[in-house]
Amino acid sequence: MSTFTSQHADFPFMIYCYPTITIRTMCSILILLITTCACAQDQFPDYAPIYKDDVVGRVDITIPPDSLNIILAPGNEESDYPFHATFLFDNGTIRDTFQDIGFLLRGNTSRYSMKKSFQISLNTYAPGRSWYGVEKINLNGEHNDPTVSRAKIAWDLLRDIGVPAPRSSHVQLYINGEYYGLYANVEHIDEEFAQTRFGNKDGNLFKCLWPADMDYLGSDPNLYKLSSGGRRVYELKTNEEQDDYTDLALLIDILNNTSIDDLPCELENKFNVNNFLKVIAFDIMTGNWDGALYNKNNFYLYHNQATGLFEYIPYDLDNTFGIDWFNIDWANRNIYTWGHPGEPRPLYWRILEVQDYRDRISYYLNTLLHDHYKEDVLFPKIDDLETMITPSVLTDLHYTLDYGFNVNDFHNGFSQELPFFHTPIGVKQFISTRRSVTLQQLQLNAIDPIISMVSTPTKVLNNENSIRAYVSDDQGISSVIAHIRWNGTAPVELLTMYDDGTHSDHDPNDGWYGVVLPSTDTAVILYYSIQALDINGHESLNPVCGTYQVTLGSSAITLALNEFMASNVATAQDEFGEYDDWVELYNYGTESIYLGDYYLSDKSNDPTKWSLPDQSIEPGQYLLIWADEDSEQGPLHANFKLSADGEFIGIFESDVNSNVLIDGLDFGSQEEDTAYGRYPDGTGPFSSLFPSPGSSNQLISSIGEAQDLTVFSLYPNPMENELVIQTKLSDTHPQYIILYNVLGQVIAQKAWQPVLTFDTAHLPEGIYLIASRENNSFQWIGKVIKQ
Repeated sequence: MSTFTSQHADFPFMIYCYPTITIRTMCSILILLITTCACAQDQFPDYAPIYKDDVVGRVDITIPPDSLNIILAPGNEESDYPFHATFLFDNGTIRDTFQDIGFLLRGNTSRYSMKKSFQISLNTYAPGRSWYGVEKINLNGEHNDPTVSRAKIAWDLLRDIGVPAPRSSHVQLYINGEYYGLYANVEHIDEEFAQTRFGNKDGNLFKCLWPADMDYLGSDPNLYKLSSGGRRVYELKTNEEQDDYTDLALLIDILNNTSIDDLPCELENKFNVNNFLKVIAFDIMTGNWDGALYNKNNFYLYHNQATGLFEYIPYDLDNTFGIDWFNIDWANRNIYTWGHPGEPRPLYWRILEVQDYRDRISYYLNTLLHDHYKEDVLFPKIDDLETMITPSVLTDLHYTLDYGFNVNDFHNGFSQELPFFHTPIGVKQFISTRRSVTLQQLQLNAIDPIISMVSTPTKVLNNENSIRAYVSDDQGISSVIAHIRWNGTAPVELLTMYDDGTHSDHDPNDGWYGVVLPSTDTAVILYYSIQALDINGHESLNPVCGTYQVTLGSSAITLALNEFMASNVATAQDEFGEYDDWVELYNYGTESIYLGDYYLSDKSNDPTKWSLPDQSIEPGQYLLIWADEDSEQGPLHANFKLSADGEFIGIFESDVNSNVLIDGLDFGSQEEDTAYGRYPDGTGPFSSLFPSPGSSNQLISSIGEAQDLTVFSLYPNPMENELVIQTKLSDTHPQYIILYNVLGQVIAQKAWQPVLTFDTAHLPEGIYLIASRENNSFQWIGKVIKQ
């Protein structure tokens, strides 16, 4: 799905649309004033093939021996130099090879272990390269954990309870053919992670390591640039040139210095509190002492540009389920005194001072205990995991190096204590004990309804506007009411929201409540909030204080975002011979449109990012804009680039018309040399296209057999290991011959020769398309089948 997001001075909200459909054609709610527009991400994406976790995959690193010796040499533990290497991944579902990757050590204390942890950087020496939306791969040795499983169990549990967190799997690591052991393959937290989970990656992402206690140091943002161990405690991983810590300083100020009575109003304006309350429950149940609550360590904070809120992201979960270095009985620790008792931990102690938050933590703990954290749910999963990875541990000689673990320790580590200081209890022992103790300690009070994920989605078929929210409670919901007011002057209207599947909610009785609003063709400002009441009379409001605000309306400008390519490797060159990303505009109306008053932007919250050129576009005319972040090259070169991992593109109206969105799209991950655009031009939905910058669009799926086989012959067809393309005319020929898959993705491209041979042995079975290219003019040759 895609979303708009808007916020008034104090609080954000979202507007949902539908996938691969443009905002102009599908939504009548457009955002003015203080506006953002972002993709409503599935914060729990499917396990991509690289994280397929029902099998142990294999990673092969080929690296010059002298480079490997340098990486592993004593004294180089803190080096972050990425050595050139080749990476091969094979898990039976995919088999991919990448040349010229960066291979380096990773971790904190694990850098000094015998069984090292490593990082594979796909984009260090090939900028922009990603693989299933991932640019870096973390291979964790899990040397502390005799089961090599605690982190994996923890990551899966976070997903189960609805906390955005990395995906993971197990792999065998081979370096230059030598088996280096069983590793956890854990998704890297970076701007790509933020894009995947939150639909944007432009916010500040802070990596918070010891001693990141979130204590107040003063109002000066630079005070939070303090260092420890040669790196910043709150290390900014994005927007490093700006190096602006103002947002973090404000969050810490609010967390520490706001009165408890005012804390919900102020904090929920800056921080996704409800999600963090789930994290607190998770840390308590898994014994995660190495996070923010006890050890002031191992977490990320991302300033989500879609909502304006900081998101808490857990990190590094190997010290869980009974691993201990403090001689503390984590399985029996009191759930209401979990945080460090002698040092500032405002993310725990200040939160618990708010009775509503304390009660909600208890509610989430109780939900965990009854839905996820119990023996009959977890133990079968753990047993399957143990069985799957056992063969990989049996031959893992590096497994024994740090603590002398053996195969018996591996098996016993799941169910009983081991004779090592830091493993006083087995994983299953810990789960059973922790569950029993928590049930005894739990203090359940009736909670107020929890209102989350507030949005204003748009019904597609009749272009109606609606408001939607997810509401949960411990007793049951009596009513959900939307309080709305038009233009700030009309009387407040109370609209009942329903969970019946017919009011722009989701499915009946799934916790999603919706209400349909009347559509509008003129610009109006809507103020609204949501009230929920449970069957015991407990009430809550969202936002806690204030209202949401959005301007509704539509633009009649007949200017379309017609086609784009977010990863132009070999398709179209600009006037400087560069293969830059591009956006094609199209005037599908009957009147000339002057562009100089309008804007193009890849940031929905920055609609005036780049002014369109001082020229007009005639009816039926196309205009190609190079998204190369190089405005000095001319008026058709924008000051931004497109992200192949997916983002927003939009055309916005003039300042006089409040920069209303004319046309826009939230797009997902894009493959190299893949065009995406409207068919038919200007008015159709977005689809994969045959690349046609500056000319009429054509669907890949509409291409039939070759029209003129007197010019080319293709054989064999069906093909197996190779495809031969032979010309029968030599006096004229195109520049290139291109092989596409049915999604319009370039598989291979070769300069013209009288006879061309393509290696097709590695291609999966299916249909493939061939085209010729002369400058930006394309001609279909035909299609072949791989079998």
